[in-house]
Amino acid sequence: MKLIAPLAFAFLAALGNALFVASQKKASMFDNPFAFIALAAMIFVVLTLLAAPFFGQTQYQKVIKANGFWALVSGVGLFLTYLGFNLLYTNYGASHYIVYAVLSIITTAIIVGVLMFRESFNLYHFAAFLCSLATVVLFSIGNLKA
Repeated sequence: MKLIAPLAFAFLAALGNALFVASQKKASMFDNPFAFIALAAMIFVVLTLLAAPFFGQTQYQKVIKANGFWALVSGVGLFLTYLGFNLLYTNYGASHYIVYAVLSIITTAIIVGVLMFRESFNLYHFAAFLCSLATVVLFSIGNLKA
C-alpha cells in the first residue's frame, strides 16, 4: 500500500494532465489564449465545488481565514501553470511536456520538497534527478536532429 497509493494518485494526476494537454492541442486557436484558459478554469471551479462536499465539510470561511494567503499563492501558481501549458503546447506541441516535467522536478521536488520542506532525498532520488536531466539533454539533441 505504501507504493500503490502514491502511484495511483500520481496516475490520476497524470491522466488529468493528459486530458488537459490533449485539449490544449485540439482546441481551436484564437488570438487570445486566455479565453480558452478562462473557460477551462470555470469548468474546473464548478467541478471542484460539486465534488467538495463528498470529502467532508467545506468550511470555506475557516479555510479563507487560516489559509487565504496560501490560496492566493496557489491560485497564482495555477494561473502560471495553465498559461505556461497553453503557450508551450500550442506553440511547440505535447512532446515538449518532457521539458516541463524535468523543470518541475527541479522546481517542485528539489526546491520545494527538499530545500523548503526538508523532505528525504537519498542516493536513489539523486540518481532519478540525474536521469531526468539526461532526459532533457537527449530531448534537446533529438530536436536538433529532427
